[in-house]
Amino acid sequence: MLTCVIRYQIDPTKKDQFARYARNWGQAIPRCGADLIGYFAPHEGSSTLAYGIYNIPSLAAYEAYRERLAADPLGCENYAFAQQGKFLLREDRTFLRLVSAPTGDAQ
Repeated sequence: MLTCVIRYQIDPTKKDQFARYARNWGQAIPRCGADLIGYFAPHEGSSTLAYGIYNIPSLAAYEAYRERLAADPLGCENYAFAQQGKFLLREDRTFLRLVSAPTGDAQ
Protein backbone atom coordinates (compact mmCIF):
# COMPACT_ATOMS: atom_id res chain seq x y z
CA MET A 1 0.00 0.00 0.00
CA LEU A 2 1.23 3.49 -0.87
CA THR A 3 0.12 6.80 0.59
CA CYS A 4 0.04 9.74 -1.77
CA VAL A 5 0.54 13.09 -0.05
CA ILE A 6 -0.26 16.10 -2.22
CA ARG A 7 1.23 19.31 -0.89
CA TYR A 8 -0.48 22.42 -2.20
CA GLN A 9 0.61 26.00 -2.02
CA ILE A 10 -2.63 27.97 -2.18
CA ASP A 11 -3.57 31.61 -2.50
CA PRO A 12 -4.44 32.54 1.11
CA THR A 13 -7.18 34.87 -0.08
CA LYS A 14 -8.95 31.96 -1.80
CA LYS A 15 -9.29 29.41 1.02
CA ASP A 16 -13.02 29.03 0.35
CA GLN A 17 -12.31 28.00 -3.24
CA PHE A 18 -9.79 25.44 -2.02
CA ALA A 19 -12.40 24.08 0.41
CA ARG A 20 -14.89 23.63 -2.44
CA TYR A 21 -12.18 21.93 -4.52
CA ALA A 22 -11.42 19.58 -1.60
CA ARG A 23 -15.10 18.71 -1.07
CA ASN A 24 -15.42 17.81 -4.75
CA TRP A 25 -12.42 15.48 -4.53
CA GLY A 26 -14.05 13.99 -1.44
CA GLN A 27 -16.70 12.58 -3.79
CA ALA A 28 -14.65 11.85 -6.92
CA ILE A 29 -11.50 10.27 -5.45
CA PRO A 30 -13.20 7.36 -3.64
CA ARG A 31 -15.51 6.77 -6.62
CA CYS A 32 -12.46 6.45 -8.89
CA GLY A 33 -10.67 3.91 -6.71
CA ALA A 34 -8.43 5.54 -4.09
CA ASP A 35 -8.92 5.39 -0.33
CA LEU A 36 -9.19 9.08 0.58
CA ILE A 37 -7.86 9.98 4.02
CA GLY A 38 -8.78 13.63 3.56
CA TYR A 39 -7.98 17.14 2.44
CA PHE A 40 -6.53 19.54 4.97
CA ALA A 41 -6.71 23.33 4.70
CA PRO A 42 -4.68 25.92 6.63
CA HIS A 43 -5.93 26.74 10.10
CA GLU A 44 -3.03 28.06 12.20
CA GLY A 45 0.55 28.80 11.22
CA SER A 46 1.11 28.83 7.47
CA SER A 47 -1.81 30.29 5.55
CA THR A 48 -0.63 28.89 2.23
CA LEU A 49 -0.02 25.16 2.81
CA ALA A 50 -2.74 22.56 2.30
CA TYR A 51 -2.67 18.80 1.84
CA GLY A 52 -4.59 15.99 0.18
CA ILE A 53 -3.84 12.46 1.37
CA TYR A 54 -5.03 9.10 0.05
CA ASN A 55 -3.96 5.46 -0.11
CA ILE A 56 -3.56 3.44 -3.29
CA PRO A 57 -2.39 -0.19 -3.63
CA SER A 58 0.48 0.42 -6.10
CA LEU A 59 1.85 2.78 -8.74
CA ALA A 60 0.11 0.69 -11.41
CA ALA A 61 -3.20 1.14 -9.54
CA TYR A 62 -2.42 4.86 -9.31
CA GLU A 63 -2.07 5.14 -13.11
CA ALA A 64 -5.45 3.41 -13.64
CA TYR A 65 -7.02 5.59 -10.94
CA ARG A 66 -5.71 8.78 -12.62
CA GLU A 67 -7.28 7.70 -15.93
CA ARG A 68 -10.64 7.12 -14.23
CA LEU A 69 -10.37 10.46 -12.41
CA ALA A 70 -9.59 12.30 -15.67
CA ALA A 71 -12.72 10.77 -17.26
CA ASP A 72 -14.97 11.37 -14.23
CA PRO A 73 -17.45 14.25 -14.80
CA LEU A 74 -16.85 15.79 -11.37
CA GLY A 75 -13.10 15.25 -11.76
CA CYS A 76 -13.12 17.13 -15.07
CA GLU A 77 -15.22 19.90 -13.55
CA ASN A 78 -12.88 20.19 -10.57
CA TYR A 79 -9.75 20.38 -12.73
CA ALA A 80 -11.40 23.20 -14.72
CA PHE A 81 -12.52 24.94 -11.51
CA ALA A 82 -8.91 24.98 -10.25
CA GLN A 83 -7.62 26.34 -13.56
CA GLN A 84 -10.22 29.10 -13.65
CA GLY A 85 -9.95 30.00 -9.97
CA LYS A 86 -6.15 30.13 -9.88
CA PHE A 87 -6.14 29.32 -6.18
CA LEU A 88 -3.56 26.52 -6.53
CA LEU A 89 -0.12 28.09 -6.87
CA ARG A 90 1.89 24.87 -6.63
CA GLU A 91 1.14 21.15 -6.30
CA ASP A 92 3.66 18.43 -5.37
CA ARG A 93 2.99 14.70 -4.98
CA THR A 94 4.98 12.33 -2.82
CA PHE A 95 4.36 8.59 -2.53
CA LEU A 96 5.16 7.12 0.86
CA ARG A 97 5.21 3.59 2.24
CA LEU A 98 4.27 2.95 5.87
CA VAL A 99 7.25 1.47 7.71
CA SER A 100 5.95 1.64 11.27
CA ALA A 101 2.59 1.37 12.95
CA PRO A 102 1.37 1.70 16.54
CA THR A 103 1.19 -2.09 16.76
CA GLY A 104 4.47 -2.70 14.92
CA ASP A 105 2.63 -4.60 12.16
CA ALA A 106 3.53 -2.39 9.18
CA GLN A 107 4.79 -4.17 6.10
